[in-house]
Amino acid sequence: MIAGTGFLFLLRDLGKRPRNPAVIALAFTYGFSALSYAISITWVWVRIDSTFGVTNIAVPLAQSCVVIVFALQATVLAYWSRPADAARRRSRHLLLAAAGVIAGMAVLFALLTPTAQRPTDFSNYYAHDPFFQVYLTLYIGAYTVAEVYLVRSCWKYARSASNSSIATGLRLVAVGATITLGYSAIRISAVVGGIFGFSVKSLDPYAWLCGDVGATLTQIGYFLPTLSRRIDNTRTWANTHLSYWRLRKLWTALSQAHPKITLLRPDPQRGSLLHGRSAHFPLLRRRVEIRHGQKLLRRYLDPAVRTESETRRADEGLTGAELAAAVTADQIHAALIRFYSDAPIDAPTEYADVNLPLPTAADEVLHLERVADSFTPPHRAATHDIPSTTSGART
Repeated sequence: MIAGTGFLFLLRDLGKRPRNPAVIALAFTYGFSALSYAISITWVWVRIDSTFGVTNIAVPLAQSCVVIVFALQATVLAYWSRPADAARRRSRHLLLAAAGVIAGMAVLFALLTPTAQRPTDFSNYYAHDPFFQVYLTLYIGAYTVAEVYLVRSCWKYARSASNSSIATGLRLVAVGATITLGYSAIRISAVVGGIFGFSVKSLDPYAWLCGDVGATLTQIGYFLPTLSRRIDNTRTWANTHLSYWRLRKLWTALSQAHPKITLLRPDPQRGSLLHGRSAHFPLLRRRVEIRHGQKLLRRYLDPAVRTESETRRADEGLTGAELAAAVTADQIHAALIRFYSDAPIDAPTEYADVNLPLPTAADEVLHLERVADSFTPPHRAATHDIPSTTSGART
C-alpha cells in the first residue's frame, strides 16, 4: 500500500520540466515495489502463470522487480549524495548490474522443471533442486549486497545530511535494510539445508515478516523527505494565497485611487485556488503595486496625522515594527481622504515605515500584511472633508 501510494504521490512530478532524476528514480522505485507485491498475490500469480503458460513464471517476474527496486534505491542515494554527472554514471552501472542479475535469473529459471504452482512456499518446495539453489543464491546474493550497501550508505549520508527529514528518512532506510537481512539469512539457510539435508521451513513466516517489515520501513524512509518537501510546498502555497488575500483590502483602496498602478487586472483568487495555481507571482505584483500606490499618495501625508497616530498607537501598547505598520495604515487612510478631496500637503512627511529594515521580499510582505490588518478604507462621505489636524493644505 505504501509503495502504491508513493508511486501515485510522485506520478504528477514525472511530467514536470526540468525533470528531477532522483524523483523519477524514486517514483519507479515505488512503482516496481508495488508491482512485485501485486505479482505475489496468489490469484494474480495464478493468472500470470496461465497467461504466459509457464508454471511459476510469477516468481522471476516478482523477484526481477525487486532487483530493479534495489538498483533504483541506490540510484536515488547517488543523486542525493553525488554531483549529477557522477550520479548518472553510478545509475547506469547499477541498472546494468541489475540487468545482468535478471538475465542470470531468467536463464537459471528456464533450467528448472517446476511442475506445481507454489504461490506460498516456492522457495522451500524447490530448495533441493540444484538449479534453483544457484538461482536463489544469485538472487539472495544480489539482495544481500544491495541491503548491506543501503545500510552503510544511509548511515553515512544521514550523519552529514543538513535536512532533518532526509537524515531521519535515511536512518529509517538503514534500519529497514538491516531487518530485511533476516529474510536473506533464512533464504540462504534454505539453500544450505537443501544441500546438507535439513529444513528451515518453520522459519518461513519469519522470513516474510523480516522482508515485509524491512521493506515497509525502507519505503517510509524514502517517502519521508518527499512527503516533508510536499508538505512544505503546500504550506508555502497556502501561506502565499493567505498573504495575497490579506493584502486585498489595502490593495483595493490604493488601486481605486490610482487604477494605473495595476497594469493587469488579477484573475479571481477563487479560480486560482480551485485550479491549484500558485499565488507567488500575483503576490509579487500586489506587493509592488501597493508600494507604488503609497508613493503616489506621498503628496498627501500630513505630519500632524503621523504625530497623532504615533501617540495614539503607542498608548495602545504597540512598539517597533507593529507601531510603524499601524501608523503607516493610518497615514494611508488620511492620505486617501485628502486625495479624494484634492488637498495635497505643501510639506508632506514620510511614511512611518520608511526606515524600517525589510531585507527580503518575505519581510516586506509580512510588514504589508500588518499594515493591511490595521488599515481601514475611508468612507465615501469622509473623502470630502479635510481633517482638522491639517497644516499647510491647499484648498
